[in-house]
Amino acid sequence: MQFPLALAIIEDQVSIRETLHEYLSAQPEFRCVLVVDSVEAFLEQLPTAAVPPQLILSDIGLPGLSGISGLPLIKQQLPQAQVLMLSVFADAERVFEALRAGAVGYLLKNTPLAQLKEHLLQVAAGGSPMSPSVARYVVQAFAQIPVPLPPNIPLDDLLPAEALTARELEIVRGIEDGLSYKLIAERHFISIDTVRNHIRAVYRKLQINSKSELMAHALRRQRR
Repeated sequence: MQFPLALAIIEDQVSIRETLHEYLSAQPEFRCVLVVDSVEAFLEQLPTAAVPPQLILSDIGLPGLSGISGLPLIKQQLPQAQVLMLSVFADAERVFEALRAGAVGYLLKNTPLAQLKEHLLQVAAGGSPMSPSVARYVVQAFAQIPVPLPPNIPLDDLLPAEALTARELEIVRGIEDGLSYKLIAERHFISIDTVRNHIRAVYRKLQINSKSELMAHALRRQRR
């Protein structure tokens, strides 16, 4: 990972956009190459950026295209860019929609700036951060999704690739408790890289299981 990392910010609220820009621009790890108020402005101004953004911090509730609706368009232009969603919403439906659309993480807007910086660095290192309350929705949704068994296949022949392992649940619960990757690693006597690997596995499984019918079923079960 080479610094500074090229960063773009998509946020329509002026005060929040200016705060993010001022703080992150002052960090030696980042170089803000594009700061805009909408997905449309991002796509229009992208060719003028000094370098293509590696990290994109995007709001969801934007004028015009929402952050989620705009994700496929952004990924089409920048397939290697990592998009971290920033929102006031923590409901499971928006979390799953954002992840299905290609986001690598989902944070709430009340995330302290120092933690936001840490989360962006985690994304650059291959991690997939979630705010604690967001992680809680993910854990609850997974706990309530039944894994259907294919017909005529012995149970012993099935690999539990679609379910979170006990260790992965422990890692996500650590995030739910508000712990940093370092503190989670210390809690379970593992390395930070191992923590990141588990987080990547959680997101990979979520994406594999994120067929619309499974997500709809999970959300229906949550509302019962």
